[in-house]
Amino acid sequence: MTLPSSIGKLPGYRDLLPRVLSYAASGGSLIVSSAAQLLTFAILARFLGVHEFSLFVAITAVSTIAVFLCGIGGTECLVRRVARDHSMYPVMLGHNIILISASGILLIVVGAVILPYFFDISSNGAVNIVEIMMMLITNIILVRCILFSEQVFIAFSDFGAANKVVMGFALIRTTAAVLACIVFGVSTLSGWIVWQFTAHLVMLGFCLLALRRLGRPKFQLVREELRLGLFFSIPFILKAARQNADLLVLSLVTSAEIVASYSVARRIIDSSYLSVDALNRIVYPGTAKASQGGLHLATERVSKIFAAALAISIGAAVAIFILAPILPYLFGHDYTSLVSFVRTLCWVVIPVGCWAIAVEALGASGHQGARASVMGLGSLIGAGVAAWGTWYAPPAGTFVSYYLIEIAMAVAAWAVYFRVVSRSRARSLATEAVAG
Repeated sequence: MTLPSSIGKLPGYRDLLPRVLSYAASGGSLIVSSAAQLLTFAILARFLGVHEFSLFVAITAVSTIAVFLCGIGGTECLVRRVARDHSMYPVMLGHNIILISASGILLIVVGAVILPYFFDISSNGAVNIVEIMMMLITNIILVRCILFSEQVFIAFSDFGAANKVVMGFALIRTTAAVLACIVFGVSTLSGWIVWQFTAHLVMLGFCLLALRRLGRPKFQLVREELRLGLFFSIPFILKAARQNADLLVLSLVTSAEIVASYSVARRIIDSSYLSVDALNRIVYPGTAKASQGGLHLATERVSKIFAAALAISIGAAVAIFILAPILPYLFGHDYTSLVSFVRTLCWVVIPVGCWAIAVEALGASGHQGARASVMGLGSLIGAGVAAWGTWYAPPAGTFVSYYLIEIAMAVAAWAVYFRVVSRSRARSLATEAVAG
């Protein structure tokens, strides 16, 4: 059976097909990665036990916040600058290596001093400090370097290599969990720390080999990007605080089962957003190029991306709603509230996908201050709303606050986006008038 000849003549058809295939590859890699992460999460939860696994989750949560500080947002400026001019790669690579090294060492030292007062992995004080430091090195510096490798390939629009990093990273961690827990019977956090560190080190080795072909770094700081990088990283730190506020309050006012089911549901919802994230990964460099002369030049492109993201978000929400009943077979039937929680929260993917397109457009066009104001203020206010709603009427108040926050974020993000577009267009007209 052959396609009608008229299809091949449709405007933009031949240009659209490679983008669809690229999105399919990008989305597929993220979905495989997400599935592997969920499997790793389930294996560790079953084999480490409640106490050991709770320590792992707590220290990992602290490390997750620190990852956004490590490098001070340098990866975003690398993607933006290198996407526009590939000759900037050596300078931006050196810029990032300096920032990751300096900030990473500082974060590990601070963590090694503070965290042993709150977490006891080992009864021996010296061993406890060493094991916490190993977790911090793994979850901060090694994770940041691996994620940085993915962003380098995205900057060059080499999405195939970027997808390999994402999938390889997830599969190596899952393989480590299977070998450690199922094959070798590891049942303590102390034992898992060594396996986790080794797995991350192996993955980083593969990334370094892949990056060698792109050139050597030129070590210097790009000073004008320091402020923009800080603007880029701060919203993610505040977002992490917002995402943990409801869990913290729930642990104080509800049962352990509700807290556990809600935390798993949240992890699944966060994973479902990867369908939109996959789209953002492949369009970010192109948006950076299109908006080089002003964000108003990229409005048609952003509108098309928004339409695609909306359709993808609705599809993801429907899929989660339908597939929710199979979750207890993966995480265990002790999670009695899991299915209802997931079905209640799944639709929040839609407003999240909507506001993500606006803030990514602001970031790609270099308006990091505007982007940071939306995400930063939204996270600050959202943390308070989530905590109050959860305290006042758990867990219904938690769900209501979640939707209110994300819908408000969507409204605010697009309001700021249109304001920046208006200013960009006005500046362009003024420049043309002066030139004329």
